[in-house]
Order: sequence, then structure tokens, then C-alpha cells
Amino acid sequence: MNWKAPDHWLKIETIDAHTAGEPLRIFTAGLPEIKGNTVLERRRFFRDYYDHLRTATMFEPRGHADMYGAILVPPNTPDADFGVFFVHNEGYSTMCGHAIIALSKVLPETGMIRKEGDEYELRIDAPAGRIRSKVKRKNGKVSDVSFRNVPSFVLLKDREIEVAGIGKVKFDVAYGGAFYAFVNADAIGLGLQVNDYNQIIDWGKRIKKAVMQNFEIKHPFEEDLSFLYGTIFTAKANNPLHHSRNVCVFAEGEVDRSPTGTGVSARAAIHYFDKDIKVGESLTIESILDTCFEVRVTEEVEFGGHRAVIPEVSGNAYITGQHTFYIDPDDPLGKGFIFR
Repeated sequence: MNWKAPDHWLKIETIDAHTAGEPLRIFTAGLPEIKGNTVLERRRFFRDYYDHLRTATMFEPRGHADMYGAILVPPNTPDADFGVFFVHNEGYSTMCGHAIIALSKVLPETGMIRKEGDEYELRIDAPAGRIRSKVKRKNGKVSDVSFRNVPSFVLLKDREIEVAGIGKVKFDVAYGGAFYAFVNADAIGLGLQVNDYNQIIDWGKRIKKAVMQNFEIKHPFEEDLSFLYGTIFTAKANNPLHHSRNVCVFAEGEVDRSPTGTGVSARAAIHYFDKDIKVGESLTIESILDTCFEVRVTEEVEFGGHRAVIPEVSGNAYITGQHTFYIDPDDPLGKGFIFR
């Protein structure tokens, strides 16, 4: 085929992957200059001037209601390998574990970042702070990825709220790079299997809204991080060899197909301060697809007046495609549309 897109069309190139089933669209070329001196400043600039490109690439017809993206930017500091911020159906997230795992695999395997040896570290500047990932390579292919997350802590413990259509709901709020309300699914009669998908979304959104309306969610340092990102339902694992199940509803009703890297980090803080696990001990946590992340507590630290832990999350990712998207300026649906 000899067809070529007209020069005045916008052309955006990506490479796509998934981590434990959760998609990631990594932007490799075609975005306009994103101004700012830090990752957070660049995220704000993109939100203020180019949000239509988020919707064009996350929404239909190029994406779907549960698409997720990573936009690479210069890091905050010279010693970092790269900076990144994250986009989804509602807007922008503060941290994303599944994206860190996918980036740590895809960027070296595609040559976008050059690293030597069978084991190395990547230093990543994300909106929530510095992330360090460890990458193991076998026969030239990345075989395992883990990352040390930001300090993770419990903000609210053993609270209760009345939620319309559900009743009284007990919950904790914990931070693992983003804030989540954690709810025991069995206690409210909610299943966490694939065929419970629509009810999981509905109840997750209801609980998130109720908690946001009645409790202050405050990050100790960054106002941009001071919001409730989602609801995470927990239950017994399908596999008795695993610790538990983790199903996250975030942004505008997105269901994470993975166990949620930031979510299992916050879970590690909850279980550590409940004295269920100790430093050096790990949990294997399932997703709605039965895929797993392992999370380990590496140390206890102080963070902005909170007792916190540094979690290490392990998983793997797989490349699914390479794409060139065109945006015709005459297309009335060029900014995308979404059904939920």
C-alpha cells in the first residue's frame, strides 16, 4: 500500500504492552512539546493545553474506557533515567505500579534505554517521587521486574460510612503512591470474579464518592496528590497458595486487570501495621484475572509525620503492539468518545 497520511494530520506513535492483563500505551513520538521544569509541572502543562490528546488516545475509537497511558518526559534530576506521568479515562494519576513494571521491561527491550548486563537498576521520576526498579535479563530478554515504591502509609483506619444502595461500609484509607479506600468484599456481600464486573464498578464508584464527601484525603507534601484515587475490594484468594485477592476500581470506573502496584503497596502498609507481616516478608496478591503481583516490605520509615513502609513490588509485562495513530483535524470525533 502506498497511501500516506496528509502532512497536516497529527501522527502519534506508541508501543503497547500489558502487565498482568492491565494495558499500557507508551507514547514514543508525535506529542507536542510539554513545558515545565519537573514531572508535576509538565503534567499540569499537558493537562491545561493538551488534554484533548489524552482523550483522543485513551477514549474510543483509538482506545477504550479502561485504557491507560504513560507519557515520557525529562526527569527531575540528572541522575534519573527518565521521567513519566500517567493518563487514563478520568485524567491523570500520581503513581502507577503496573506502568513502572511495563516501562522497565519495554524501554530496555526496544532499545529506548540502553542498559548493560543481566541485572540493572532504572531510576524513574514519577509524579509521586523517585521510583527505583530492578530488572533481570535472561538470554537477552527481561525475565523479571521489581520496583521499590514510594513510602506507603495508612491514613484512616477502621472507619465506617453509610453508602447509598449498599448500607454501612467499613473501610481503611491507605497510600501506596495514590490513596485508596480498602473494603472487605465479603463483608458487604460483593463477589470479586469476572462476572461481578459491573457491580464491582458500581459499588466502587459509590464508596469512593461517599468517602470523598465525608473525609479529608491529605498528602503530607503535595496538594496534587491529595485526593482519593479509587476503591480496592479485598477477599480470599482463588488460589489457596496466594494471600488474597485485590480488585481496584479507579478513576472514572476503571477496573484494574492487574492486582494494582500502588494498591498492593498500600496493602503492605496496612498488613505491616496490623502486625500481619514483618520487614522482609512478602504477600502474593491476585487480580480479577487471577494474575499476581508479589509485594514485600523492605523497611519502615517516617514520612511526613506518618509511620510508613517501603514496599517492593514484583511482576512482569509483555509487548502487545506498535501503533501509529492519526488525528484528522476535520474528524468531528477526533477528541474521542467514551461509553461506561
